[in-house]
This record gives sequence, C-alpha cells and structure tokens, in this order.
Amino acid sequence: MATVQFCSSCGTKLETRSIDGEDRLACPSCPFVHWGSYSIGVGALLKKDGKVLLVRRAQEPGKGFWTNPGGYIEQLEPIDRTIEREVLEEAGIVAKSVGVLAVRDQPRDIHNVYIAFEMEYVSGEPTPDHFEVDAAGFFDAEEMASMNVAPFTKWLVNIALNGQTAGLEKDSSTSLPLKQAGLFKVPTSVTV
Repeated sequence: MATVQFCSSCGTKLETRSIDGEDRLACPSCPFVHWGSYSIGVGALLKKDGKVLLVRRAQEPGKGFWTNPGGYIEQLEPIDRTIEREVLEEAGIVAKSVGVLAVRDQPRDIHNVYIAFEMEYVSGEPTPDHFEVDAAGFFDAEEMASMNVAPFTKWLVNIALNGQTAGLEKDSSTSLPLKQAGLFKVPTSVTV
C-alpha cells in the first residue's frame, strides 16, 4: 500500500501525530490532516416490466460478469447525478434516481463505500458503451439464472425485486442550510 508522504496543500513532509486518539499523518506547517483514503461508488437498480437492467463488464475488475451499471462519484458531482450519468454512459438509458436501496461498506487500503440507487426508467434502449461494458439489457430472474451475474449484483437484484420497502428517498423539500448536500431519508407521510 502506498502511503501519503507529503502535504497536498503546501508540500511539506507529513509527520505522525495523535489526533482524536488515532495516529494520523499531519502537516507540521499548515492545518492539513490526512484522514485516510476513500472511494465512493454508486450502482443502479433499474426495473422495467419486471426486469432489471444489467451490463456485462468489458474491463477488470469483473470482466465478463454481468453487473448493475455503476461507477465512482466525481469530486463536485451530486451523488444522485453520478448514478444517472453512469447509467446513460454505460447502458444508453436515461433514468432518474428515486432513492437508496442498499449500502455496502468495505474497509480496506482504500476504504470503499458503495451506494445502490433505485432508478426510474425515463427513456432509451440498452446500448453498451463498448468501452467499460460490451453488452446491456433488461433481464428477469429466470434469464439471470443462466448468466454469469456477479455475486454482489445477485444480492442487489434480490433487494430490487423482493425488497419490502422502497428504501431511503431523496429529501428535496428540506430547508437545511447545507450547500450542495444530498439528503436521503426513510419515507414519511409528514414533514416537520
């Protein structure tokens, strides 16, 4: 594992310091603290006519496996826009994010958090990008049984097809003073 050695703000060599009870890399010349290495991925669970949109990976990781469309967020991109972009890029489908169905937390060298979104179909026919994916389509559970579907995708598809609630919904009605914040909540009938 590569370790950060220099401050990304001023370039000074970092030192180890106890911060909040943990040894962390911190800059002796400015306030910069390296809190860790993280990545945030998103995935789409898009149903149409009882079928789920899947794409076949053309690259590693997962080359040859059928998965739900997804990718990683850009620094200044709202997360629900990320998944809408990824579905369009990978599968040629215009879709709108509805809510959050599942979250995977995977602590490792680069700690990964993956958020699976329920999507609403808007338009388009499944068309692979022929770069990240080489096939795309809507499939039902019977068709998927004979396909090389990735294990994590099988778990997500089960939630999409058999979940008991719609998951967390986007809260667009809030008046919280949080610039650029995406808020998701359990469905409620009353707004306070």
